Amino acid sequence: MPTTQKDYYAILGIKKTATADEIRKAFRKLARKHHPDVNPGDKKAEEKFKEISEANDILSDEKKRKIYDQFGFYSDQIDPAAAEAAARAGQGGASRGRAPHVDFGGFDFSDYANDAPSASGSQGGFGSFRDIFSGIFSGGQRQSGPQPGTDLEYQVDVDFWTAIRGGTTRLEVQRQEVCTTCKGKGSMGGSQTCPECHGSGQVTQMGGRMKFNIQCPRCGGSGKVQNLCPTCHGEGVLTKTETIDFRIKPGTRDGQRIRLAGKGNAGSNGGSSGDLYLVIRTGSHPVFTRSADDILVTSPVTISEAALGAKIEVPTIDGRAQLKIPPGTQSGQRLRMRERGVPSATREGVRGDQIVTIEIVVPQVKDERSKEILREFAKLNPDDPRETIWAKV
Repeated sequence: MPTTQKDYYAILGIKKTATADEIRKAFRKLARKHHPDVNPGDKKAEEKFKEISEANDILSDEKKRKIYDQFGFYSDQIDPAAAEAAARAGQGGASRGRAPHVDFGGFDFSDYANDAPSASGSQGGFGSFRDIFSGIFSGGQRQSGPQPGTDLEYQVDVDFWTAIRGGTTRLEVQRQEVCTTCKGKGSMGGSQTCPECHGSGQVTQMGGRMKFNIQCPRCGGSGKVQNLCPTCHGEGVLTKTETIDFRIKPGTRDGQRIRLAGKGNAGSNGGSSGDLYLVIRTGSHPVFTRSADDILVTSPVTISEAALGAKIEVPTIDGRAQLKIPPGTQSGQRLRMRERGVPSATREGVRGDQIVTIEIVVPQVKDERSKEILREFAKLNPDDPRETIWAKV
């Protein structure tokens, strides 16, 4: 029975005609969202990150993508591993005019030959089978030249005041840097006998009852391989821990992303480095609550202050300030202090407000004189505050 494979295009949310640049952008967008560093302890995010990484690994590689497009859903007659090896090595052979030899080992094509003709007039099954091999051996070179490095993303915790006032903070990151021994080339010059084909230039791959005598994928049929760099073992890059100092702008918000260009993983073959993205997580404060660029605070007032009006002192992020309480202020009422909030990190000269929520404090009356005054007050103000509300019931 045919085997159903994952739809890597759907996983990345792209079309099958997507370009390499579109694939890279789609992967970066999803990777930033589901990266384990951004979602600590989230198993679903971790599995999603593995899934999109797998999809990117296949679709961003020209050879792997061709194999996937050919065998992505059905593999009952062809072993994808053997076909991929044939594609990887066969491209070089085809470019030199030497098609790899395929021994079908007595494979019976009668089932394909008896299939109904296709719309093009050829035998449907056999034509499709032949087209698969023509797609594998139709040429195309392995990607070479400069390859850009991948982006990195880290979560950074900063305290409440640093996010508001700005400052400098430090972070340790692990990133790939160009190997200083080989200058990113991965080799030190010179060559040796290929350990894969032992100098013959060809290897044998089995796929079911099919035997593929193909050009060695490791040495490209030359029988020789370059001496790998002893430091990076041919990778051209080394993973190192680096301490990075970066600036937090005044007014930086929770969840804001900071981009440090060129601080991601190093590219290969002279390619540019990726970028480092920092996701800011801001701390809390026991008195102030931040909402975007506004500051929220609750202030208690006495009954007389609320009833008669007053000027009271309230805390702000810049220190104490005067707030006018209008006569008849109700508990829960919100008063706005213009431009007493957080400076905007994105709009020069713009600042948020401070919103003060009033909380009327009812005193615990113990002496008789105060009680008499309150009874007299009640007689002078007989209005029932519940009457309007209960009338609706």
